[in-house]
Amino acid sequence: MIDESPAAPAGLSRRHLLSGTVLAGAVALLPARRASAAGRRVVILGGGMSGLAAAHELIERGFDVTVFERKALGGKARSIPVPGTAAGGRRELPGEHGFRFFPGFYRHVPDTMRRIPVAGNANGVHDNMHDLTATRISRNGGRSDIIVPELTGPGGGVTLDLLRETLTGIAEQAGALPAAELGLFVNRFLVYLTSSDERRLGQWEHLPWWEYVKAEGKSKDYQAIVARFLTRGLVAVKEEIASTKTVGSMGQAFVLSGLGLGSDGGIARMLNAPTNEAWIDPWVAYLRKRGVRFEVGQTVEALETAGGRVTGVRVVDAAGTRRSATADWFISAMPVNRAIGLLSPAVLALDPSLEKMRDLRTEWMNGLQFYLRGNPKGLGEEISFMDSPWQITAVLQSALWDRDFTRDYGDGSVADCLSLDISDWDTPGIVYGKPAKRCTAAEVAGEAWAQMKDHLEDTGRSVLPDSLLHSWFLDPAIAWDPAAKANTNDEPLMVNTVGSWNNRPTTRTRIPNFFMAGDHVRTNMDLATMESANESGRAAVNALLTSANSTAPSVEMFQLYQPPELNALKALDAARFAAGRPNLFDNV
Repeated sequence: MIDESPAAPAGLSRRHLLSGTVLAGAVALLPARRASAAGRRVVILGGGMSGLAAAHELIERGFDVTVFERKALGGKARSIPVPGTAAGGRRELPGEHGFRFFPGFYRHVPDTMRRIPVAGNANGVHDNMHDLTATRISRNGGRSDIIVPELTGPGGGVTLDLLRETLTGIAEQAGALPAAELGLFVNRFLVYLTSSDERRLGQWEHLPWWEYVKAEGKSKDYQAIVARFLTRGLVAVKEEIASTKTVGSMGQAFVLSGLGLGSDGGIARMLNAPTNEAWIDPWVAYLRKRGVRFEVGQTVEALETAGGRVTGVRVVDAAGTRRSATADWFISAMPVNRAIGLLSPAVLALDPSLEKMRDLRTEWMNGLQFYLRGNPKGLGEEISFMDSPWQITAVLQSALWDRDFTRDYGDGSVADCLSLDISDWDTPGIVYGKPAKRCTAAEVAGEAWAQMKDHLEDTGRSVLPDSLLHSWFLDPAIAWDPAAKANTNDEPLMVNTVGSWNNRPTTRTRIPNFFMAGDHVRTNMDLATMESANESGRAAVNALLTSANSTAPSVEMFQLYQPPELNALKALDAARFAAGRPNLFDNV
């Protein structure tokens, strides 16, 4: 039975008790407690980024929290140990769904990290991040790479050859784009920077990035760098269908954070260990200590409804045993491809707008790890293979982690790991002539290795000799279907296509005790990332607190930085947009 009585006295809401936003971090100082009052039980469906974030905020505010997760806590951000690879007291080789990358403009995730205690860390898990200091933009076809060299560590060091290649690469890139095209891109960035919110949502949301940057008919370098890499390489969406609002917003955030504006840290940060060791395991341990119950291996099948509300959720375990779990409040924190399975006729009758979620699109962005017998030299920490058909990016773990591979992982013969993200699974490769979706796991590995060598060894030097390769591990979410001769993906990624904002749900649904979280929910971040997932989990908790008339403090929310110096130009643009006129600088 659901208790609908408010937690605060009748007529006195949390908004009357609190003036402004109280820092959520202060709540962590309260003693752990299990709320026993009726109306305080919350079931969270999904234990990924959004589910853990919601559980964190709720348990610190005295709610009774249970999280159901079908696979593994941490979702797409988790580490995936490679089965059967441990020996001699070492841990299994660390695999990943994809390496963890924390842009400086992330604010919600770093705030949560500071509130996850770790022995010896003054700022909790947050101290397990460090600034990315060495990156390489690699081109193929004999073109030199641009390298920001690291000064220490086994990955390299400053050498004359490295400096020579970097200077050559900068000169080549500067001359790669015709002056007119470089001016065009600067203009498009200026137009977006000075566009009002009304234009961004009303015009740029509905225009593909390819059209916005006027890529048709331009040079191959312009198309590769400006159109393709900024979409497929960074957010796994195709440039012909990517929302300009999303791509432009992320581009602006990167540039501003690089200038130290609206940034929590450096322009990009990485973890100092496998994700579970550095972040997820301490997080789960903290939440368990506070009182969160985790039920892993439980697949959510359906929502049960009565009286215009959600009354329970039906779950099934690996053995096929089904049961119902009841609560006062429910938060869906499942990825969109799973969340749409909850949209039964009964649920849609209560909130027909959720039907639009079925029109949201997913793409693939999954990880592949190459385990190496030695440390390749001169790669830096992060490498972007600009011209790879599969839009590969990689990080060299020895340059990032404070771990000794040979001592800590595997059988003692692995010294390093190149961890890859494959962002384009639909373009044919250079070895087998097939897209990754139609390659076996061995072909995916062989193709990815060849595409890296095509970039790193195109000037005649040996960087990744085949003898260096020990083994590889492909994200197990990718599974080969021999009948279809194609892969399936159990964990696709929601991507922002033109007009998709209108199909994305808000945190608050029309069902009074049911809330939505996940990176497909409308957020200020507006991109399927750990940050948007965390933001949505926080927003769901704030909506729940309001509905419960709770006296607990609101969860702190952050906004992407908007330069106040541009407010006048944005106000002018809002007036021009309302009058049907283009942006003041949109004249090319």
